[in-house]
Amino acid sequence: SEISALHQKLGATIIYVTHDQTEAMTLGTRIVVLKDGIIQQVDSPQTLYGRPNNLFVAGFIGSPQMNFVDAVCKVNGSEVTLSFDKFSVKLPQEKAKKLIDGGYNGKTVIMGIRPENISDEKEDIAKYGCKITTEVTGYELLGADVLLYFNVGGAKMTASVSSTTPARFGDTVELGLDPNYMHVFDKETELTITN
Repeated sequence: SEISALHQKLGATIIYVTHDQTEAMTLGTRIVVLKDGIIQQVDSPQTLYGRPNNLFVAGFIGSPQMNFVDAVCKVNGSEVTLSFDKFSVKLPQEKAKKLIDGGYNGKTVIMGIRPENISDEKEDIAKYGCKITTEVTGYELLGADVLLYFNVGGAKMTASVSSTTPARFGDTVELGLDPNYMHVFDKETELTITN
C-alpha cells in the first residue's frame, strides 16, 4: 500500500518486479507475465484475470488459481457440450462458435473455471445447467467465504462459496459451474480457444 501511495503521489512510471501475483495485481496498471524469460501476455490486471491468452497465464493469475479439467468437445449443429468425468456442460453460443470454427469436435480440450464461478446455491445450479455431484475433500473457512476442495475427472478443484454453506469435509455436495465463465484451452498448444 505504501508503494501504491508513492506511485500515486509521484505520478511517475514505476517498473516493479515480483513473483507474487497478488502484488502485481494490486500495484500494476499494466502487467507483463513472463515464463522462462518469454513474455506470455502484457495487459491490465482485469484483462489478465478475465481473458488470459493461455493456460499458464490462466493458472498463474488468481488466488486460488483457476480449476482445470480435461473435457471432450461434442458438436451437435450449433450446440457444443464439454464432457468431463460423468458430467457435461453446454457452452453459450459465442463460446460454442469458437470451438466449432476451430474444428474441435471430438477432441480433448482443457476446460477452466475459476473457484468463484462454482456455486452450491440451488438457484445458481438450476440457472447454470451444469450440475456436478462430488465429495468435499477439504474445507477452508476464510471469514466471509469458504473454499471447498473436491475432485472431478482426476483433477483437484476448488470452489469459493459463502461461509453460510452447510457443506463440510466428507459431505457429498451438488455444485453448479457457470458456463458463461468457462475458459477453454487447446490441449496441445495450451493457447486459449475461448474465455
